[in-house]
Amino acid sequence: MKKFVLIFGPQAVGKMTVGHELEKITQLKLFHNHMTIEPLFAIFGDAEETWRLSGVFRRQIFEAAAKSNVDGLIFTYVWAFDLQSDWDWVENVCKIFEAEGSEIYFVELEADLQERLERNKTPHRLEHKPTKRNIEWSEAHLKETLEQYRLNSYDGEITRKNYLTQLSQAKTGRYALI
Repeated sequence: MKKFVLIFGPQAVGKMTVGHELEKITQLKLFHNHMTIEPLFAIFGDAEETWRLSGVFRRQIFEAAAKSNVDGLIFTYVWAFDLQSDWDWVENVCKIFEAEGSEIYFVELEADLQERLERNKTPHRLEHKPTKRNIEWSEAHLKETLEQYRLNSYDGEITRKNYLTQLSQAKTGRYALI
């Protein structure tokens, strides 16, 4: 059965890194969020057109992947839990895959601010995300979004069957995702 894995959490928490590792041990393809952001940012900068087109491209890629012969897709996302539009977006993406019979998996990552500021400068992150190479801007943006939004869920807030957090892994001592 095809799978859609949504890895979410704040910036620099390790979503892409976990996605790359998951891609190595499964037949799933990683489509991290910056794969649409970076080329558009290079053309339009931090402009409305970047975010509009990124949304269009992502939706088209999700629809194509859901109908394709790939085993599944891993996607990374910074989910603002206090924005209904983010909840709606996640639900709509899940519906694309569910309509084609895919299983949905949620993986939530969390780390404190100091750890994320360190991870923000790692070579792996900077290699794949050119917009993060301006460390001063990237750190300021990371801190600003932390103040503006709630980027991790509350206990019990996510009710999907296939939901894994670091806390649930620590309690069970296993990852039973795939």
